[in-house]
Amino acid sequence: MRKVNLAVVGATGMVGSTILQVLEDRDFPYENLYLFSSAKSAGEKLTVKGVEYTLEELTETCFDGKDIDIAMFAAGGAVSKKFAPIANEKGIVVVDNSANFRMDKNIPLVIPEVNADTLTKDSMLISNPNCSTIQSIMVLKPLYDAFGLKRVIYNTYQAVSGSGVKGVRDLEEGTCDNYPYPISKNTLPHIDDFTENGYTKEEMKMIDETHKILGDDSIKVTATTVRVPVKNSHAVSMNIEFEKPFELDEVFKVLENAPGVVVEDNVAELIYPLQQNADGNDNVFVGRIRRDFSLDNGINLWCVSDNIRKGAATNTVQIAEVVVDRLQ
Repeated sequence: MRKVNLAVVGATGMVGSTILQVLEDRDFPYENLYLFSSAKSAGEKLTVKGVEYTLEELTETCFDGKDIDIAMFAAGGAVSKKFAPIANEKGIVVVDNSANFRMDKNIPLVIPEVNADTLTKDSMLISNPNCSTIQSIMVLKPLYDAFGLKRVIYNTYQAVSGSGVKGVRDLEEGTCDNYPYPISKNTLPHIDDFTENGYTKEEMKMIDETHKILGDDSIKVTATTVRVPVKNSHAVSMNIEFEKPFELDEVFKVLENAPGVVVEDNVAELIYPLQQNADGNDNVFVGRIRRDFSLDNGINLWCVSDNIRKGAATNTVQIAEVVVDRLQ
């Protein structure tokens, strides 16, 4: 992998700072690294791989004269909407964490283990999927390939880190600044705004992104997304109806061979995926795999992953790695 010049936009935020950690963990081979933030944080110092960097203010001219190859955006939708096109105009490939561009049919929505082949040499703007979608599709894609998918029912149990530092503060301090009700002793069946159809935007993201990533609109998908009083790592309960008959040991074998997926399923020993154990890990953990006896070809399972790492930062860096390979 050749060395490139990288930029991280939103380097001081929860996802941005984790991107920096993942670059270090994966020893991403960059030549120069540029860190951009709001005017408030500009001038502060951050250390990555033992090198100190000075945060620069994100402006319309901040990319000039830097020969940046890839910019990873993690500063929210408004920032991405304004500055991602500016970066593209300067020949910079953008990997974006916001929801702005995900459903644009001309923009790849990528999980590298699943659909890296949707990237081409002309892909200048690439979207990172929703965090809960990423961990779910990591499990669903190999099952889709093996048995076909007829229907999927998602029920999510999403940590407060998905709301950023304000969500974590509400949990830890018992405040109610970010959520409509206290989260410290509650579960809230409400993530993002409600839409006219009664679903939240988060639920519609999971439905629409599942269709786009798998490239199959015939799959019936529904979702209920819930915020829970857990600091980090999301859990998803999935009820899945296959097109084809199956044996349960075949399902286990498919998932055990799936890249980035770890099966933790031994109910006799009370072994199943826990959010606390997924924290800080890049894998997706799956367990409680069992036949759904209410229909002919159905299963239930439980899926857990660190939403800030694999659900955002790590997936972003993995996309950048694919881009670098393409640039060789």
